[in-house]
Amino acid sequence: MLSLAEFVKDLTPEQEEAAAKVLEEYELERLSSSLSLSADERGKIMARLREIGYADVGDFIDHVDHAVDLIGIDHVGLSSDFGGGGGVVDWFDAGETINVTLELLHRGYSQDDIEKLWGGNLLRVWREVEAVAAESGQH
Repeated sequence: MLSLAEFVKDLTPEQEEAAAKVLEEYELERLSSSLSLSADERGKIMARLREIGYADVGDFIDHVDHAVDLIGIDHVGLSSDFGGGGGVVDWFDAGETINVTLELLHRGYSQDDIEKLWGGNLLRVWREVEAVAAESGQH
């Protein structure tokens, strides 16, 4: 299973090898397995991955910026799935989701924009779908 990191940043073979070594040292098959480690151990893993240039929240938000530039803030949404793929540096698990919001704020997204990204757009579209279904008699 691919991790989010593999979607948001192309690592060099050297970076991939270095990341694999970090996982091996902690006897992890994938980054999402790091939840079983102590906070101190997880912090050390994060620091080492950051040093090798592993994908981080900034890389992820680069993709959000691109999508917003391409299709507009009203058509982009964020979510997560930490059920096996793992995350990126500073967003390895749901407990670090605040780091995504902080990066959005750092880049100048407004509170309204962030609300749209974190579910507002999805809820708006869902309501529109329900309205069309109700009009056509399909529930």
